[in-house]
Amino acid sequence: METIIIKPLYHKNVNRLGLYFPYNEELIRLVKTLPDARWSRTHSCWHIADTPDNLKAFFKLMDGKAIIHNKISSERKQSESEQGIKRRGLSGDKNRKLEEFREWLTSKRYSGNTIRTYIDALQRFLEFFNQKAVHEINHQDIIRFNNEYILKNGYSSSFQNQVVNAIKLFFKTIENVKIELYKIHRPKREKKLPNVLSKEEIKAILEAPENVKHKTMLSLVYACGLRRSELLNLKPSDIDSKRHLLIIRQGKGKKDRVVPISDKMIEMLRGYYKMYRPKVWLFEGQKMGEQYSEASIQKVLHNALVIADIKKPVTLHWLRHSYATHLLESGTDLRFIQELLGHKSSKTTEIYTHVTEKSLQKIKSPFDDL
Repeated sequence: METIIIKPLYHKNVNRLGLYFPYNEELIRLVKTLPDARWSRTHSCWHIADTPDNLKAFFKLMDGKAIIHNKISSERKQSESEQGIKRRGLSGDKNRKLEEFREWLTSKRYSGNTIRTYIDALQRFLEFFNQKAVHEINHQDIIRFNNEYILKNGYSSSFQNQVVNAIKLFFKTIENVKIELYKIHRPKREKKLPNVLSKEEIKAILEAPENVKHKTMLSLVYACGLRRSELLNLKPSDIDSKRHLLIIRQGKGKKDRVVPISDKMIEMLRGYYKMYRPKVWLFEGQKMGEQYSEASIQKVLHNALVIADIKKPVTLHWLRHSYATHLLESGTDLRFIQELLGHKSSKTTEIYTHVTEKSLQKIKSPFDDL
C-alpha cells in the first residue's frame, strides 16, 4: 500500500496542506476529487485547502487506499518554535498584532490547537484586506470576507465559525476598533447525526488487533467514551482501580471528570501494564517516556478495520458515539451520559436520542396499517 505524507505548505501567500507521494494514477484520481486540489510544480506535490473539514475528507477518502503519515502538528510546532508566527504577505504592524494576539491567547491558557486555529483564521482574514489598515476594517468588510473568501472557496460552516470566533476575540481584546461585534453573524450549524456502530461491529474491531497495546487502546476509547486527546494524555496514575474510576484530566474545555471503569477493562489494563511498563504516559510510543502519536493510533484503528472487514469510514470518535448510544439504549439516564462524556450542554448529548435503536423500533409506520 502506498504511503502519503501530509504536512503544512505555505504556497502563494496561503496556508495549504501538501500531499507527498510517489506517482500513482489511482491516488491522483482520488486527490482530484477533493475541493480545490491542485498540483504545485514548485513543491512537487499535490495540495489542498487547509481546513479541518478538508482534512477529515482526505482521511475518509484515503481510508484503505493508502497509509497516511500525518506531520501537520509536528511541522507546525517546529515552525512556530523557530520563527514565532512570522507571516509572509502581512505588514509589520499586522504581524505585530498577530504576535500580540498569540501572546494574549497563551496567557489565557488556550489550548495549543485553539491558538493555532485562531491565529491561522485571523491571518487569512488580515491577508484578505492586506491593503487596508486594521483600524479601518469595519463590519461590512467582515460580510465581504464571508462572501468573497469563505463562500467563494467553498469552505465549511464550521470553518466560518472559527473565523468569526477569532475575529471577535481579536477586535475585543487587541484592536481598539469600534466594530459592531454583535452584528457579526454566524453560519447556521449543520445538524448531523452521530455515526454509531452496532455492538457486533464494535466487538469485531476491538478483537481485531493482536498487539496488546493496540487492543487496550481501542478498548479503552469505547469502554469509557474517550476523545482521542483524552486517551493519549492519560497517565498510569489516572487509573483508580480500587474505586473503579478513570480520571480524565483537563479534557475539552479544560475540565476534569471521572468515568466508571469495569473489572474487565481493569484486568486488560493490568495485563498491558505488566507487559509494557510505561513510565510517563499510559500509552507511550517506541521510545520510553514519549507520548503515543495521533497518527499512530489512527493507523491502529485503520488496521483493525481492515482485519474486521468493516468498510465504513470509521474514526475513533465513532467509538465514543457508539459508547453513548449503547448506554442510552441500555437505559442509562441522559443526564449521567452528559457527565460521562463531559458535555457542557445537555443539548449536545440529546442528539443521541435520535439514533437509539430501541427508540426507533418503537415507532410503527402507518404503512403497516394499510
